[in-house]
Order: sequence, then structure tokens, then C-alpha cells
Amino acid sequence: MTAAPAADPYRIALLPGDGIGGEVTAQAVQVLEAVGGLTDLRFDFDEIPAGAAYYREHGRDWPEGSEERCASADAILLGAIGLPAQEGGHGSLLRSDGKMAGWSAIVGNRIKLDLYANVRPVKLYPGVRHYVSGSHKQVWDPENVDMVFIRENTEDLYAGSGGILAPGGVAQVATDTRIVTRASSERVIRLAFETAMAREGAPGDKTRRVTAVVKDNILYGCRLFVKVLEEVGAEYPQVEVETILVDAFTQWLVRRPEHYDVVVAPNMFGDIITELGSALQGGMGVSVGCNVGARHGMFEPIHGSAPKHAGKNRVNPLASILSAGQALLWLGTRRSDPELLRAAGAVEAAVCDVLAAGEPLTYDLVGTERAAPMTAVTSAVVDQLAEHLPARAAS
Repeated sequence: MTAAPAADPYRIALLPGDGIGGEVTAQAVQVLEAVGGLTDLRFDFDEIPAGAAYYREHGRDWPEGSEERCASADAILLGAIGLPAQEGGHGSLLRSDGKMAGWSAIVGNRIKLDLYANVRPVKLYPGVRHYVSGSHKQVWDPENVDMVFIRENTEDLYAGSGGILAPGGVAQVATDTRIVTRASSERVIRLAFETAMAREGAPGDKTRRVTAVVKDNILYGCRLFVKVLEEVGAEYPQVEVETILVDAFTQWLVRRPEHYDVVVAPNMFGDIITELGSALQGGMGVSVGCNVGARHGMFEPIHGSAPKHAGKNRVNPLASILSAGQALLWLGTRRSDPELLRAAGAVEAAVCDVLAAGEPLTYDLVGTERAAPMTAVTSAVVDQLAEHLPARAAS
């Protein structure tokens, strides 16, 4: 009997970027290669040099044709973008047009590929301690932190409408114009409701709930956002709808995280509050960002490039590995591919196994005395994958 032809490989564009970006992206690739060895899935990786270091050397963010390579990929894995203007300095290296060096790979892709939603799952895994208290204590039952943040990803203060007035060459006035549109608000809000419908509700009361985080007592853009929320929410009677001022939300998120199911926000507020969300789940080392649109998806660990840690085999690879898992989940849902969905679940389960075991883990999770190398953590995840993706039967 002739074996069925192998399915075409999924093409994954890699944007390792700067600093530790290349190291953590390599760990994610290792896990995906292990997935391929345990399933019928195949992946082709297209690595594209991009970022501040590339700009410093070549005067551009990435090679010509990189936009098209990203657009033709089935999914994109991003490492980290950005370097200080000077070694040891605090300001970011900028392009001649004032944008951050490497802008094309991160913000440019969001705009060109219409990655209109930034989706951040915030989950405290068993065995992980949150970062709220200085003593790094475990306070909550891990099941109390399980929510999804969805933020608008292409407009608001990211629209790039603004500038600096510098009469006589001295900067005197700076403006940043916030842009909020009905169309962009509606699609992220609708995604929030669809996400809530696919979940089992908030941990505290199992209620499907969409919480909009705004400042509508002051800002016109937020008033439009809330109006659209109410209109779309009327189509989902199974989902509870609430709005909360962003300043109050920062308090309540810490005091009762179990209340929240799906949180939706305009761009800048969403950008800020998700950083607080990452503290609830154990820090940047396990925090994932998914930039998704109707046709394209780019997935990344939300930590920075951390150049001082580059090349030391010490940073946490789990956020990048979980990002690869989210790419499989998104792609599997879009392509109705059960093997991709099974693989996505296995990646998360393997990470959970390692976290629950408490070793090997990197310094950010267990401290420097017990810290394991980055590569040891990845190897442990790969070993656990086989428990969740049994070897294929011989044909």
C-alpha cells in the first residue's frame, strides 16, 4: 500500500532580532522541531535578520523583501527588538526618521499585515510564584489567575500622528495625537466577545465576562470605544459586559484577579495594564504576546532584548516556547488542523510539567542559587513533549 504524500510544511518566518532575541527564538525552534519529530507536522523556517543591530550596520531595519517574506509566511515568531543608543545607556537607538531602530519588524508588521489585535493570555501556572510582593510569595491559588487581555494594536497613540516643534533648533512643543476609530474598536471588541464565548468564564464565578478598561469620564476616544462595546455586547447576551476606569482597574486587577475573564482596551491603556498582568503570572519570562489579524499572526515573548544577558545561556526560554505554542493554536484554528491543535496543547502541557516539577528553571523563577541554564530548561520541555505527543505508530 502506497503511503499518503506528506502534507506541505508550514512556513514559519523567524525574526530573532536583538540581544537575547536570537537565543530564545532558537529554543522555540528546537521545540517546534521536536513537535515535527513526534507528529506528521512539518515546518520550514525562514530566518530574517532584523532589528536595531541590523539597522546600525546597514542603515535599514531588515533586508529588502523582508515584508513580503513575512506576508507569505503561515506564522511569524518574533524574538525581541531594540538596543540602547549607546552601550549601557537608557535611550533606544532611533532611526533617522525618529522611529525606533527595528520598527519595521515589530510595529511595521502590525500595520502592514493588519495585526489589529494584541492578545495576551495571563495565566498563573502551578509552581510559579507571582511578582506582586517584594518577597515573591505565593498568595493566590493559581486557578484564580486565568484571563485574556485583548488590546487594539494599530491605532490610538501608536498611529504615529504627532511631532516636535523646534524653533531655532530647540525642542519646545511635543504632540502625540490619539486616534480611535469605530472600525478598529469594533473588531477588537468583537474578538473579545468571541474569545469569551470560547472560554469557561472567570475563575471566581465561572461567568463569561468582557471588561472594557477605559477613561471615558475624560476621553472622547474612550466614549466611542464604550459605545461600540455596548452595541456589540447586545449581540452576545450570554456574556456579561462591564466597563471600568483604567486607574481603578489597576487596583482591582491585583485585589481580585479571579473576577476577570476577557479584558479589552484601546491600545495604550492595554499596553500598560498587560504589563501588570504579567506580574500576576510570574513575570516576563512566561508572558506571551500574540499579534493577530484576519490573515496573519506574529507571536512573541513580551520581554525586551536585555542585551546585558545576551550570550550567557541564562534567560528564561519559556515565554518564547509558549509563543510558539500559541502560533500552533492560532494556525490550527484557522486551518482547522487537529494535529496543530493537539501539538499546541502538548507544548503548553510540557511547559506546565516543567514548571510544576520546579526544575530545571532559570534564575527569574527560582533565584540564582537554583538557576539552570536556558538550554537545560528547553531540553526538559522537549523531554516532556513525548509524554503528550506519543510516538507515531509504524506504518
